[in-house]
Amino acid sequence: MDRRTFIGTVGAGTVAGVAGCLTRDGGNGNGGSGDDGTLRIATYDSMVNGESPAGPWLKEAFEAEHDAEIEWKVPDQGLTQYVRSARENAEIDADAYVGVNVDDLVRIDDELGDGGLLRELEVDRLDNADRIRDELEMGDPHGRVLPYDTGYICLVYDETLVDEPETLADLTEPAYEDALLAQNAQNSDPGRAFLLWTIDAYGGGGYLDYWGDLEDNGVRVLDGWTESYSGAYMEGERAMVVSYSTDQVYANEYDYEMSRHQVAFPNGQGYANPEGMGILEGATDVDVAYDFFDFVLSSEPQAEIAQRNVQFPAVGDDHVDLDAEFDEYAHEPPEPVSFGYEALRGSLGGWVDDWAKEIVGQ
Repeated sequence: MDRRTFIGTVGAGTVAGVAGCLTRDGGNGNGGSGDDGTLRIATYDSMVNGESPAGPWLKEAFEAEHDAEIEWKVPDQGLTQYVRSARENAEIDADAYVGVNVDDLVRIDDELGDGGLLRELEVDRLDNADRIRDELEMGDPHGRVLPYDTGYICLVYDETLVDEPETLADLTEPAYEDALLAQNAQNSDPGRAFLLWTIDAYGGGGYLDYWGDLEDNGVRVLDGWTESYSGAYMEGERAMVVSYSTDQVYANEYDYEMSRHQVAFPNGQGYANPEGMGILEGATDVDVAYDFFDFVLSSEPQAEIAQRNVQFPAVGDDHVDLDAEFDEYAHEPPEPVSFGYEALRGSLGGWVDDWAKEIVGQ
């Protein structure tokens, strides 16, 4: 359940007018003379590595149905690597990216100008696009990504040590002193999602005061999800951790003590974090990319992605069948919270920077 870190700022200031400069020789945007039937897909590590990742299954199943080959790539610096290449007008070694969220899109546009890095999708080329749940819409005005799964950030806690917190405000009370583990919002998907959840609750003018109260109550902020969950929490250092609402799926699979894997939705909420897939501007195998995206949104791949990634499908329940145990142990918040593109553009960087200066001293 190791989760990717999100795209970092790759240079000082915003660089405008770079979008669209990535086309390589031989690429014409419709398959072109560079099209050799190999789709190079960049993604994050846990999509392709681990005990039962979704990537290898998708490759084998897609290649069995199509006269094409999938080549997975895991760039060392994730999307940051490609943003840097775009700024330098350098070659990009991938056709598509799987694992883009709305925060990434905002960061891309802050660096490259509006509509950068990824091309606008022709959604009418995808028979299965209308299966995607409406609530997963990221609000990108440039239409660059389509969701393929989603997770919900929540609190996971040990019910033998603390009671379920009913509100976010409860976390500042003595009952939760030195209880909470969180992640650095500069580097971590769940850490940033939890920060945005608190901004939704307390506003851009009040969230730092709330975090000050959390700090006074002993919140411990570690760099990423692996350090906080797989490390400190699983080693029993704290009673509660910011994590995913599918946590009990893991706990059940590995026969962990369920009392230490209780899921809490303070205020009846959890932060929704859909992941999307998009086609890079310089892609040479565009037709294969559309075939792959349509395949990903079909029923069997959606079930496999959900169960292997331990996330929720992007399509509606009537389009996917999940194992009974997944349905039992994967929990959705009564009220999902999220910020769309327009709400984040122009605000995300400042929110994160101010939080980092106040809480982690960076």
